[in-house]
Amino acid sequence: MTTTPASRALGLLPLRPRRPDEPHRAASPLELFFDLVFVVAVSLSSAQLHHAESEQHIGAGIGAYVMVFFAIWWAWMNFTWFASAFDNDDWLYRLLTIFQMAGVLVLAAGTPAAMTDGDFLLVTLGYVVMRLAMVAQWLRAAHDSPDLRATALRYVAGIATIQVLWVARLFLPGQGGVLTFLVLAVAEVAVPVVAESRRTTPWHPRHIAERYGLFTLIVLGESILASANAIIDAAENDEHLAPLITLAVCGLVLAAGMWWIYFAHEHHEGLDSQAHALRFGYGHYLIFAAAGAFSAGIEVAIDSSTHSTDVGPAAAAATLTVPVAVFILGVWWLTLRTSLSRLRNSLVVLITVLIGLSALVGNSLLIAAGLTAAIVVLLEVPERTRRAPR
Repeated sequence: MTTTPASRALGLLPLRPRRPDEPHRAASPLELFFDLVFVVAVSLSSAQLHHAESEQHIGAGIGAYVMVFFAIWWAWMNFTWFASAFDNDDWLYRLLTIFQMAGVLVLAAGTPAAMTDGDFLLVTLGYVVMRLAMVAQWLRAAHDSPDLRATALRYVAGIATIQVLWVARLFLPGQGGVLTFLVLAVAEVAVPVVAESRRTTPWHPRHIAERYGLFTLIVLGESILASANAIIDAAENDEHLAPLITLAVCGLVLAAGMWWIYFAHEHHEGLDSQAHALRFGYGHYLIFAAAGAFSAGIEVAIDSSTHSTDVGPAAAAATLTVPVAVFILGVWWLTLRTSLSRLRNSLVVLITVLIGLSALVGNSLLIAAGLTAAIVVLLEVPERTRRAPR
């Protein structure tokens, strides 16, 4: 489709699919700017999880965190895949992206009320703002890309319908509860499956892998901040100096180990089909959410070390070790298991389970850090090749 005179007069570029084999494709400055607002949302959700866990509302806190983080992850993910396929970087594309960023900030502002009082008004409104901006982007794609018009319009219909239902959920008793959230969340994740069932959008494997890696760094960055807080508290509190320094060191080792394990394999190599792309995209919910929960666990461990919480030692340690285990298992399942031998796969799974269970014994953080380092060594040491028979 050619550019219309009106579009040319407005300085707009056609929103057409980009080549999936485009050389040197990397994250754009706009995408990096977009990610910055998610730092705020991830930080606030992790902080609220920390407060809930320290106040011994672990189950309720995790439940609220799972729901809030779904909104964060799903909005980020949808923009990322759309941008990989269609980013033309004209002024309207930029404005719609900045409009989505405003929605993220509204969502982030509503995180404390959602996770503390169950009031999802601001979270829902911010989420709907982000999703409606995506509707506008898909309408542009439908207009400018005839070959993908049907796919784009299926996205428009699915996203718009579900946003109406999210708003309607606010008027239900107790704002709809967990069941309605699960129903609508399933509907959301079903939209791409249905929309791309006949013709898929041309996302760029290396670009997608880079974008997911960058977001992983964002959520792991929260744990680095939490480890720094342990050092700050240690400097101000001689009474608990040793446990806090130990915690800071273990937190850094665990974060570094998680980073090492995540980037131990080239992720784009597995993005060779639509089915693999869906598994990669959806499976990262557990990886991202676990990394955010890990930073909250470090803060709970600080509270436990300074006797600022009544949470028992095992429960406090579990808020840290279990997210680490979930993170590693998620990375293993998505990117590592196909490249490892059966023995190494078994060892990675066994060691990871032991990381989660280490909360039940003394010195759990030291053990978890050591076991995570052991997985790194396991991944780095070359496997012995079998000799060919003579």
